[in-house]
Amino acid sequence: MNDRTHPSEDAPLSPDATRTLALFGAGLRLRDAPPAVLQQLKRCVLDALGCCVFGANLPWTKIVAAMIEEQGGRPEASIFGTSIRTSASFAALANCTAGHAFELDDIHRAAIFHPNSVTVPVALNLAERQGGVTGRALLTAILAGYEVGTRIGRAAGQALFFRGFHPQGTSGTFAAAATAARSLGLTPVQTQNALGIAGSQAAGLMAAQEGADVKRFHSGRAAQSGVYAALLAQRGFTGIGDIVEAPYGGFLSSYAGAPDVSRLVADLRASWEVLAVGFKMHAAVTSIHTALDGLRSIMDENRLTASDIDRIDVAVSSLTHKHCAWPYNAKSVTSAQMNLYFGLAVMALDGQAFVDQYRAARLSDPKVLALVNRIEAHIDPAIDARGAEHRHACTITVTTHDGRSVAKEVLRRHGGPESPVSAAGIERKFRALVKRRLPNETADKIIDLVNDLEHLDDTNRLVALLRISAKKHDTARRRSRPNRASSRRVSSLR
Repeated sequence: MNDRTHPSEDAPLSPDATRTLALFGAGLRLRDAPPAVLQQLKRCVLDALGCCVFGANLPWTKIVAAMIEEQGGRPEASIFGTSIRTSASFAALANCTAGHAFELDDIHRAAIFHPNSVTVPVALNLAERQGGVTGRALLTAILAGYEVGTRIGRAAGQALFFRGFHPQGTSGTFAAAATAARSLGLTPVQTQNALGIAGSQAAGLMAAQEGADVKRFHSGRAAQSGVYAALLAQRGFTGIGDIVEAPYGGFLSSYAGAPDVSRLVADLRASWEVLAVGFKMHAAVTSIHTALDGLRSIMDENRLTASDIDRIDVAVSSLTHKHCAWPYNAKSVTSAQMNLYFGLAVMALDGQAFVDQYRAARLSDPKVLALVNRIEAHIDPAIDARGAEHRHACTITVTTHDGRSVAKEVLRRHGGPESPVSAAGIERKFRALVKRRLPNETADKIIDLVNDLEHLDDTNRLVALLRISAKKHDTARRRSRPNRASSRRVSSLR
């Protein structure tokens, strides 16, 4: 037992980590990164924009946008997919809520959060505030957010999650702050203060996964906190200088308790965390993607339909079981997207688990509920023994009514860095998400600009394509008022 009486007497977890990360973020140049990083970063940007445009039209995002529109704000930045202009901080709140609004944003497995929905909108909105910047400047700011935020997130790791905190709202705050600081060209000292301010605003509780709209809001609030932190630091406001590593009251000591600091500041500019980011091809929590992939593979290979299935058994990690294998209830779209049983049921019935499978009308579908009741999940100690890098692994077994049993072990999900989706795959996902919101020619232009983003002279050209006309926006608002009853939610998700 430790006989020290004051937590502050403990040694720092990683001395000068906050300062080191601030120096890195403030001094980062796009030329520091190899070509593979640039290509991956552009995929992350396009993926984020698709998520934001799609998410802007969802009920929970509309509520946030309506609140912002009512409160006003200097018209310096855009809420994508609408005609609203407001302050950069308000725009980040709405856009990053939209980016995380339907479980489609990218994922850094070790950090357990989604970097593009707390970095890309922040960089674009602050670029608007400055009158537009070059594509290289935009990409540099986003890269700073990815590298700083995910390193802090991976240090917090599963310990933070098991304590009940949502990494998107906690670790994600640092990604937003690092992006905002680099966007504003802050000095290393100012950047350190921005991180110290942002960490004090980190918030988000995992109980939201079982049905609350606020889960989507965690991303937006983290982004807004990051913008506030950078703007305050720019004016000389100070934050906790050792926010990451402080032994008492620091981020890692408070939120994680037993963090893994091995990669916190090691190999900066040599090992790039953005390359460890994967993309989501199912509109569900990442932890169940291996099971979804495995079920689809078993059904395709054995020519099975849902009517052939007697039961499904899934062996998963402790984290996946805690995160996703709780008894399904038809409470909300959020709870369905976070639930292993619902995801497997719609995959069996439809052959996919994308946006149409998570309409509110499907939540109580008798066919879905009947399958849910024939699915079981349990913790497999062998998966836990593989370590955190394999926390998404699973073994799925399908038993048919005629007595056949087919099992498949899936160690890596499709879309992750070990089984990557192509640039063309990201483009197809983008088109699928924006097709009901943007004309095809507009989608083409956005893809072209992002593919050549390092040569773009003015980011306002990109932002202009992400806005819809006031007439279309006003029509959409009349059709779906933010404070209407749940029937409005059904139509808006079709």
